[in-house]
Amino acid sequence: MADFIKPLTEPLKLKSSMPVGPLRDTVIFPGNSVPIISGRPKSKAALDLAWNSDKLIVFVTQKNSRIEDPTEKDLYKVGTVCLIRRVVKNPEGEYTLQAEGIARVFLKSFIRTDLFLEAEIEEIPELYEKSEQTEALVRTVREQVKRFLELGGNPFFDQSNFANWSLFTYSDDPNQLVNSITQAIDFKTIDKQQILEMISAQERLQRLSELLAKEIRILEISQKISSQTQQRVSKMTKEAILREQMKSIEEELGGGDTEHQEIKEFELKIKKCGMPKQVLERARKELGRLAKMSSYNPEAGYIRNYLEWLTELPWKLSKNGKIDLKIAEGILEEDHYGLKKVKERIVEYLAVHKLAGKMRGPILCFVGPPGVGKTSIGKSIARALNRKFVKISLGGIRDEAEIRGHRRTYVGSMPGRIIQGIKQAGTPNPVFMLDEIDKIGSDYRGDPSAALLEALDPEQNEGFSDHYLEVPYDLSNVMFITTANILDTIPPALKDRLEVIRYAGYTEDEKFHIAKKFLIPKQVENHGLKKDQIEFEDDTIHEIIRGYTREAGVRNLERELSAVIRKVARKIAEDDGSLKQFKITCKDIHSFLGPIKFLPVLAEKEDDIGMATGLSVTEAGGEVLFIEVTLMPGKGGLLLTGQLGDVMKESGQAAMSYVRSNWAELGLSEKFFQKVDVHVHVPEGAIPKDGPSAGIALTSAIISAFTKIAIKKEVAMTGEVTLRGRVLEIGGLKEKVLAAHRAGVKTVIAPFDNKKDMEDIPDYVRKDLNFVFVKHMDEVLNVALVKSPQLSKQKEIPLTPAYLA
Repeated sequence: MADFIKPLTEPLKLKSSMPVGPLRDTVIFPGNSVPIISGRPKSKAALDLAWNSDKLIVFVTQKNSRIEDPTEKDLYKVGTVCLIRRVVKNPEGEYTLQAEGIARVFLKSFIRTDLFLEAEIEEIPELYEKSEQTEALVRTVREQVKRFLELGGNPFFDQSNFANWSLFTYSDDPNQLVNSITQAIDFKTIDKQQILEMISAQERLQRLSELLAKEIRILEISQKISSQTQQRVSKMTKEAILREQMKSIEEELGGGDTEHQEIKEFELKIKKCGMPKQVLERARKELGRLAKMSSYNPEAGYIRNYLEWLTELPWKLSKNGKIDLKIAEGILEEDHYGLKKVKERIVEYLAVHKLAGKMRGPILCFVGPPGVGKTSIGKSIARALNRKFVKISLGGIRDEAEIRGHRRTYVGSMPGRIIQGIKQAGTPNPVFMLDEIDKIGSDYRGDPSAALLEALDPEQNEGFSDHYLEVPYDLSNVMFITTANILDTIPPALKDRLEVIRYAGYTEDEKFHIAKKFLIPKQVENHGLKKDQIEFEDDTIHEIIRGYTREAGVRNLERELSAVIRKVARKIAEDDGSLKQFKITCKDIHSFLGPIKFLPVLAEKEDDIGMATGLSVTEAGGEVLFIEVTLMPGKGGLLLTGQLGDVMKESGQAAMSYVRSNWAELGLSEKFFQKVDVHVHVPEGAIPKDGPSAGIALTSAIISAFTKIAIKKEVAMTGEVTLRGRVLEIGGLKEKVLAAHRAGVKTVIAPFDNKKDMEDIPDYVRKDLNFVFVKHMDEVLNVALVKSPQLSKQKEIPLTPAYLA
């Protein structure tokens, strides 16, 4: 290292040209001493030239500090002539020097740019005009600097010019005041360069005042934020000290430590609740963490909430009393009319439980139309089993966390709906109803139906894992009951875990008994009446069922009964007690409910050509379909209307193909279809219809239209037809038969393979209807048509080349 110090012995004179040294992010003002480190070749060459001559060099700031070898266009036009006071050459080859600003200069042009930069210069005089405005600006700047220092602002200066900074308030030269302050405070480089280039002292003072005002605002905001933070910290410290003092006071008074009391309470709860070994270890581990934590640690609240969930969940199975099958069966009969299969399944479960002592809870799925009692029977099952009842509705749920819970890392996390239901029940073996399981959705947050797979699998649910608990919970003792309107929307994997019990809907006789035994007493009580104040005739109830409702369940029936009872309640209230009893007859029904809404007869008054009655199943139960076929001039086309689904349209096409291929057997001409179009329409076009079970009805209607033979109006039919005329098995026979019975049909044609399903149909319905089970379309036509078409034997059909074509 070499250190060269040469004192100044004579006044400085500026030459017309001088070497130029580019600076990065540094601006030097006259009257200030600044340390500089230089390592670029051209800069060192310029310093060597200046050091070996008059020690003067022009330092100019670069516009872009990242440029390594700046040219004339990369430098500002105004710089500062500096006197090099000292130079130290480091072993790495860099120069460390002390430069003192002498005067501001304007760079007119560069005369050398090869080995180093050299430019012609013109000095900028430091002039100012004494005026009141200048004096006011000077005083403002001085006050601002004082305020800057009071707020903790730190000026940057070299110790060699500390005296200049400390005495700046006594300077009479406003330019020197601006130079000293701007050099010392860490303004942006572009702002410093702007002040350096200004000529007018007033403008320089004005700009400096604006920059100081901005810095003061920033410091005030920082100080405010710091003060608020300090207050919060002081408050927390104060609270911590007060808590410790409270502990000491409580110990002196014998009250004990509140935190230790809480830990002891958790220890006692953990011992009492009978957790499995794995859960017990987890609970004790979390309790140990809580005991080591400060009470004002935010995580302590999360652990406390977690331990409360663990200790409040029922882990031990309480001993149930002796099971009495007769009492359980009586409770089921008392609450619900009909539903024979459901009641049998519950009694069977109780019987096996009584003999085996312990049995995994079944996973039942009640499927049927709305209003048939799927949800309400859950409470009756719980009462019959002497268990708690829990119900959650799954309709519209799209988040998997609703089932399995949120992980504890999330703020406000909690267990899923299943664990919440178990806690609500307070027992590990409730009757748990999952309502509307067919209406679960899924989106980017997961698939809730997939989360149910573990809970509803008897082989896996003894170790159900909730994301919040993170320990296994035994659900094998829970009796899960799910409800749905249709099975189609339930995923196959979930459907496979369910024991499906179908609700076919109620017959008129069942609705009558339900209304008389359950609905009327319930509505009478709800309307503030007594049993002896109102009486329904049996014929009146039948009239309401036939004329004002057409549904598989009894919800609309209950609404209509409620409307009637409201009218009676008003009459009794208006008579001030003089009317002691009101007997409702069929005549009263028309005045109370208006005209009949549903005619209890078929749509067709007489046998008609091209009109067949089919049967179908919807979410609301069985329905009657009226299929119309008409012929019109055309080119053999087939038009299907009535908002039919793809499967039903294909059934129509298959029916047409069967008719065309059996033209001879049906007594038709060979080219009977070439000059006509066939239009098949199913009324009530606003309602979507689909499925293959209308096949024989479509075929019969088309044959009737071509043969001009009418179809019997009292015959309804259901069955899938093949191209060869075979009639295939269909589903939902009971629902369809009940719909036919409600509509007043006398004869039902069904596939032969559905004969086994007759066991599910009530006896009185079987007595009212005539059932014909068929294997082939020929048998259908013999029953459905008023007379048989002209049949000819297959062997008599001439197999000519034209026919084969």
